Amino acid sequence: MIRLFVGLPLPESCRTALANIGGGLPGARWIPAENYHITLRFIGEVEEPDAELIAESLARLRFPAVTVRIAGLALGGDAHRARTLSAEVERYPELVELQQRVEGLVFGSGILQPPENRRFRPHVTLARFSGVRPEKLQEFLGAHALIACTPFVADRVVLYSSVLGRQGSRYTEEVTYPLGDAP
Repeated sequence: MIRLFVGLPLPESCRTALANIGGGLPGARWIPAENYHITLRFIGEVEEPDAELIAESLARLRFPAVTVRIAGLALGGDAHRARTLSAEVERYPELVELQQRVEGLVFGSGILQPPENRRFRPHVTLARFSGVRPEKLQEFLGAHALIACTPFVADRVVLYSSVLGRQGSRYTEEVTYPLGDAP
């Protein structure tokens, strides 16, 4: 079995800018900067032959490169307790259309069930929480509310594998699909 997802990698300058806010929040487990990405489709665990079918299906992706803008922070979780801290990615129509194309190709491989019916919310997960005090979280958000990366052009989509471990997940770029062709 192999655990897969499809995402957009971030340039080094953006990963560095986001990583610079890490720390100073007791109860936060910070994601390593090398794992920062924008998920387009979480796939989950599949057998190796199915992973190959998904990779072959994604090879049919033809889409122009898209500009990505990251600015601000958001919390994930329910109304009573935050579970994650994320950098917000502006939800431009081109990015939404790219996500829908990826979704169609992954689903079209015949391996997976239809996607969940929730709206695509592009983001970069920065930290996961356990026991963060709400007042400390609000102080942190206030201090870092203006975090942003220089807009960049995403010129490739990546099929990643993920190995879960005690120290967190380790991601590997399995296949890269260039963007730039007309849709």
